[in-house]
Amino acid sequence: MSSTSGMIVYLVFIIAIFYFMAIRPQSKEKKKQAELMATVAVGDSVLTSSGFYGVIIDMTDDTVIVEFGSNKNCRIPMRKDAIVQVEKPEV
Repeated sequence: MSSTSGMIVYLVFIIAIFYFMAIRPQSKEKKKQAELMATVAVGDSVLTSSGFYGVIIDMTDDTVIVEFGSNKNCRIPMRKDAIVQVEKPEV
């Protein structure tokens, strides 16, 4: 009888460790990313997941057009979730 209860306690302990090391941080990161996407606006400087810096010049629901470089000719449409960092313009 005691080996069964010991096994249950061990299993609960393993599940708790898995929750706090994998599931909880991932859900926190997902929430943080959703908050970031809610604050993105035209004119913001952004860092993309591919490592490029640019400025948002147009937006739709799930797509942004980002202008890269200073020559104003490199404009690329991309998904909003490709943005990993946002820097608001100084007013």
